[in-house]
Amino acid sequence: MKTAILIPCYNEEKSIEDVITSFKKEIPHADIYVYDNNSVDKTKEIAENIGAIVKSEYKQGKGNVVRSMFRDIDADCYILVDGDDTYPADSSKEMEELILSGKADMVIGDRLSSTYFKENKRPLHNSGNKIVRKFINIIFKSDVKDILTGYRAFNYDFVKSFPISSKEFEIETEMTIFALNHNFIIKSIPVKYKDRAEGSFSKLNTYKDGFKVINLIFSLFRDTRPLFYFSLLTLILFIIAIIYFIPILISFLQTGYVEKIPTLIIISMFVIIGVLTFLTGVILHVLKKQNLQNFEQYLTLLKENKKK
Repeated sequence: MKTAILIPCYNEEKSIEDVITSFKKEIPHADIYVYDNNSVDKTKEIAENIGAIVKSEYKQGKGNVVRSMFRDIDADCYILVDGDDTYPADSSKEMEELILSGKADMVIGDRLSSTYFKENKRPLHNSGNKIVRKFINIIFKSDVKDILTGYRAFNYDFVKSFPISSKEFEIETEMTIFALNHNFIIKSIPVKYKDRAEGSFSKLNTYKDGFKVINLIFSLFRDTRPLFYFSLLTLILFIIAIIYFIPILISFLQTGYVEKIPTLIIISMFVIIGVLTFLTGVILHVLKKQNLQNFEQYLTLLKENKKK
């Protein structure tokens, strides 16, 4: 059984040595890959000097780096961790065991049930983590403990079937929703989180990346729950139509005359658009079911090819 430690990096010279060293100690049999994402410091040189397998990804953004990692590397267990030394290597053994034993397809390193809110010094990040977690768990009727964690483990099937579309930090949200939508087994283990070392700076932009995550959630909500999404839009259109139709109906019952003809025409358009929107949801729901069936067949072929 082969385990690969995947470390995407951008300007992490202050922490990368500690990350690699700690994972070598915990899982000495694992191959450690560092993918440098156009760093302008000594990240790449430090990683090479202490024995990591170092490669470069020139498309900027964490999503682009992870895409290259997943395409390039073959393993039975993949452990993805940030290069900022905020996650503990001593949790990696348990994550590896859950993957290799077949008990999980994806293991999430849950910061939020541990030390995150005490260690993290960015209040808006705390609020954002809570909101995203709550929203996704409501939509998918799940209980994922930490949606945005950068510390995860995966099996071969997940990695090779995951079609990454994210370019930057929204990759974690996409991973979680993909796993939920395709019925992968998700396990969470609490991990101790510590904030970045002094002099080390986060590449996250609270507002810019937060907006990207929210936009991705709505996009994936539409793609993975089309009937619910378009039914909700239909309901909104019908409610608007009813609100404007009631005064016209009351006036007609009192006077016998139909007033505000232009408004009535617009109301009719809202109703027609609502019906078409609902039918769109029904069609996309059928296509989604067919896609899931095709995906299951693809997983079966993937497992057969792996055995060969």
